[in-house]
Amino acid sequence: MKFHIITIFPEAIESYFNSSILKRARENKLLEAKFYNPRDFAKDKHKTVDDRQFGGGPGMVMKAEPIIKTADKILKKAKNPKIVVFSPAGKQFTQKTAKNWAKKYKDIILISARYEGIDARVKKALKAEEISIGSYVLTGGELPAAVVVDAISRHIPGALGKAESLEEKRGIGIPVYTRPEVFEYKNKKYRAPKILLSGDHKKIEEWKKNNRMD
Repeated sequence: MKFHIITIFPEAIESYFNSSILKRARENKLLEAKFYNPRDFAKDKHKTVDDRQFGGGPGMVMKAEPIIKTADKILKKAKNPKIVVFSPAGKQFTQKTAKNWAKKYKDIILISARYEGIDARVKKALKAEEISIGSYVLTGGELPAAVVVDAISRHIPGALGKAESLEEKRGIGIPVYTRPEVFEYKNKKYRAPKILLSGDHKKIEEWKKNNRMD
């Protein structure tokens, strides 16, 4: 699977893709993560990618042309692409979304906004889907892009060391414990559930089922 991240600040998240599971998956050629700077496709000598809003308002808006030209370069070689723009008003990105996209798409293009957002014509021209990772506003789309890549990558066969690490096989949000059995903090003792130490796998699975978030 290939992830194409369009951003004017690739250095903001590039290091995240060079560690842990994502790094190993890239080294094993299970996924590719490429970064594209719209400034490289700007016409003027100053490589301008933003301008003032029509109708007035604070802040600048990212111009349509540099972003669309960047996307066009990617689309020339992309296979069955999915194009995404990020917005708090977009469709909520979920575990189910991550799993579905991992199965359905070979190329995912993630457009990261800055300033006051992206010219709305980008979404229309590229038939992009507006996605939200939460109902809050961030400085840019780089963090949402990293979240989406991380979540999808876990569903790529071979990306995780053990397939059973996938939360949906066990359930999301199940409490986990490790040694010591009794942890003391400020004169209060916190114990791991006895059922998890019982060795009774049937009862343990039942406990996990009752304590997961569906």
